[in-house]
Amino acid sequence: MSRLLYFDCFSGISGDMTLGALLDAGLPFDELKRALGSLAVSGFDVSATRVLRAGVSATQFVVHEHDHHHRHDHSHTHDHHHSHEHPHRSLPEIFALIDRSALSPTGRDRAKALFQRLAEVEASIHQMPVERVHLHEVGALDSIIDIVGAVFALEWFGADRIVASALNVGGGMVNSAHGHFPVPAPATVKLLGDAPIYGGAIQKELVTPTGALIVSSYATSFGAIPPMAVERIGYGAGSHDFPSTPNVLRVLVGRAADHRGAERVTVLECEIDDMNPQIFGVVMDRLYGAGALDVFYVPVQMKKNRPGTLLTVIAPPERRSTLADIIFRETTTIGLRHYEVDRECLQREIVSVETPIGAVRFKIARRDGRIVNAVPEFDDCARLAAANNLSVKEVQALAVKAYQP
Repeated sequence: MSRLLYFDCFSGISGDMTLGALLDAGLPFDELKRALGSLAVSGFDVSATRVLRAGVSATQFVVHEHDHHHRHDHSHTHDHHHSHEHPHRSLPEIFALIDRSALSPTGRDRAKALFQRLAEVEASIHQMPVERVHLHEVGALDSIIDIVGAVFALEWFGADRIVASALNVGGGMVNSAHGHFPVPAPATVKLLGDAPIYGGAIQKELVTPTGALIVSSYATSFGAIPPMAVERIGYGAGSHDFPSTPNVLRVLVGRAADHRGAERVTVLECEIDDMNPQIFGVVMDRLYGAGALDVFYVPVQMKKNRPGTLLTVIAPPERRSTLADIIFRETTTIGLRHYEVDRECLQREIVSVETPIGAVRFKIARRDGRIVNAVPEFDDCARLAAANNLSVKEVQALAVKAYQP
């Protein structure tokens, strides 16, 4: 059974609602702050508070920006017009910030790809080259925090599949930096692509460009809640409180209840014997960044007895063409094979375990409800080892000792 995450967008989705919901579902706030703090952007702090939305308890994530003269809260969930001016950063500046962040290499590639997509959409709407786009939405500090935070949070949950409901986009008109537009705003419509949307009675902008970017980039399908056993529920609050319906994004986290016990995956493979070996690392990062489940290299002997490398990529079937494009673009191969196979996985869950020197995530694997593996995350052990001048082996031993099933 695979890990499944479901976005229930009955009251839309925005960047801060996404982070609120994922924090509510168990993402530790300190972990998120650590990832964001590494952006090295001064002049902001973040908070997560419990609020009520139509009587439902939810978590509201807010970016507090410090002005030179005063500080103001920046929870713009349902209106992306700001009266005050931002330093609008360019794409290269944003990429430099991401490179300084605590995201994994895969996460960095993912975050950059999201900003690239946002910039390309803005450029196409305003009919200008990407490098000239005034990134009103993209370059604003809270958008950077929301997007980098969402990439980190979704990686932390380690879901094998992300599904979303049809999206309630709201209605009415919205003020943007370019004027008065009907909801959904031009960038939002373009980012949502072919995702199913509908207008509701509430005359507000319920789906923001940042929300549209996150859900359309991560969800592999849209529709009703798939068969699943729910383990955690998170409610992320929007900035407005509507009396008629809770203005929240609901996130369900659990196990896909696939009774066949197997899921279909696509395998792509090709042999390469004429490429600069330095490129292999980049190819692996790009493939993982684009949604590959597994990427590995095996040394092989090829025709004329030349040493080469077999590249194998395991991926969800719907990612096949995107990953094939990356392989053709980034490597020297001129052909590849692909085929679908069944795979069976243990049920996986990430739990946080407190050790005497800090929290370590454990990956718990079960078969038919019985724990068969409990392994501390290597990255957490390596980080604590460096901070406490211990060997990784010592930290792993400490973590295993602290773990109580």
